[in-house]
Amino acid sequence: MSRILSFRDLDVWNKAVDLVVHAYDLTRAFPTEELYGLTSQIRRAAVSIPSNIAEGNGRMSRREYAHHVSIARGSVSELQTCLEIARRLGYIGAEAARQIVERADEVSRMLLMLLRALNRTARSPI
Repeated sequence: MSRILSFRDLDVWNKAVDLVVHAYDLTRAFPTEELYGLTSQIRRAAVSIPSNIAEGNGRMSRREYAHHVSIARGSVSELQTCLEIARRLGYIGAEAARQIVERADEVSRMLLMLLRALNRTARSPI
């Protein structure tokens, strides 16, 4: 197992960045009237995920790190909600929605594991 020297070394951060790219690709085909609506909301929620992982990793305490990881998980839920709305509005098809939601689910599970590890480590004696 390689040593984690920065947030860039975290698999969850890399998968979250991939999720952002996927979200941007998907929203390029949205109607132009959604540019400042659903398109923007999806992109901001997606970008928030790796951004909060990175910010938390740069904090001085595990508690602050865990807080930012928790925010990232919330952003995954926000993203999934927006994607469901986009699917129901017919902006994305069922298969495209399934693919990106599966990626989001994977990131959410990884964030939960990271959060549990941070909380477990924070409680253990030094």
